Amino acid sequence: MNKTELIDIVAEKAGTSKVTAGDVVSAAIDAITEAVAKGDSVQFIGFGTFSVQQREARTGRNPQTGKEMKIEAKKVVRFKAGAKLTAAANPVKPAAKGKKK
Repeated sequence: MNKTELIDIVAEKAGTSKVTAGDVVSAAIDAITEAVAKGDSVQFIGFGTFSVQQREARTGRNPQTGKEMKIEAKKVVRFKAGAKLTAAANPVKPAAKGKKK
């Protein structure tokens, strides 16, 4: 799913125009981006949490030459899926019926 498809689904579920839904989706993305840029975490109960973590500097290897290289420290955005999202991705399968003896 891309942003346009998300906007179409939001407009349909909310019973609003695609323009309004597009504005809402863009505003939500902007708000999440601004919070993460400040170093805050954004939590949606059941869906997941966006957070910022510091990745330390380390030594890596160039895969083509095998030569060691220094990788700079940086901040990275992490997403941890919530319980409902994880459950949606892993639906419970019905138990297999065994043979009766």
